[in-house]
Amino acid sequence: MEARKTILIVGATGAQGGGVARHLLAGGRYAVRCLTRHPESEKAKALGRAGAEIVAGDLEDIDSIRAALKGCYGCFGVTSFWEHFEKEYGHGKNLIDAVKRSDVEHFVFSALPYCKKISGGALEVPHFDMKAQLEEYARRLGVQATFVHVAFYFENYLTFFPPQMQEDGSFAFGFPQGDTPLAAVAVEDVGSIVSAVFERPQEYLGKVVGIVGDDLTGDQYAETMTRILGTKVAYHHMPREDFAALGFPGAEDLANMFEFNRLYIPNRRADVEACRALNPKMQTFETWLKSNKGAFVKLFEREHARAR
Repeated sequence: MEARKTILIVGATGAQGGGVARHLLAGGRYAVRCLTRHPESEKAKALGRAGAEIVAGDLEDIDSIRAALKGCYGCFGVTSFWEHFEKEYGHGKNLIDAVKRSDVEHFVFSALPYCKKISGGALEVPHFDMKAQLEEYARRLGVQATFVHVAFYFENYLTFFPPQMQEDGSFAFGFPQGDTPLAAVAVEDVGSIVSAVFERPQEYLGKVVGIVGDDLTGDQYAETMTRILGTKVAYHHMPREDFAALGFPGAEDLANMFEFNRLYIPNRRADVEACRALNPKMQTFETWLKSNKGAFVKLFEREHARAR
């Protein structure tokens, strides 16, 4: 029996990489190797129990990446701006350089649009732009790659942008998206699309694949929350300047991201349809919300308790 080809997952204990690793393991077509700085972490151990080979390595150490890539047919890579900030470019460059010098035949890299370039310098979004620069670098090197552009996570409504309780007991969330649809996706579904891309290299090499589960306006997200959760939730547009002035780390970056979406990405319906063709079980916001209703109920309960 012919041995299965091996795919290295870089960032396997994170949101995107973890989903990719789990989908590839479930599919059984490939052997999965996971590069992590923390091989003794519970997330790494769980992947090991699921059948992955766990190897220690660091994106700051190019030799560890080269060692992990030995014998690999493919590689999925994602870098983290919010954890490493300006170091992200160096990390990504190390990964791309290592892939270029390896025998990898298909590299799938998680990138994003180049907001500063597309907006003519009007909007700089470092956590997008750095990944876009890495995509450009990989293309210049001639790496055999597919680039995935992953939408806003549905999970952000539970973490970074949870609905806040209002004076009347209802809830609301807001950001500078205006009336333009905001493309979003269940983070676990990223793995299903990346897995499909690995299975069809001739179709996707050199291409950008947008990963989107739903494409709704702020009002439509709020209406869905109200209907499914049984609690009134509203969306409030917040002007870019007001959001940027909130002052938390990354506030201006995120304000510019939403403003870029509002002005330059009218919709991503084509990406939704393409993802549905690859994964008919791709979750909509409504199906994801039904599966995560309990987490929102707890969030609302905590807010009510805090207000007492």
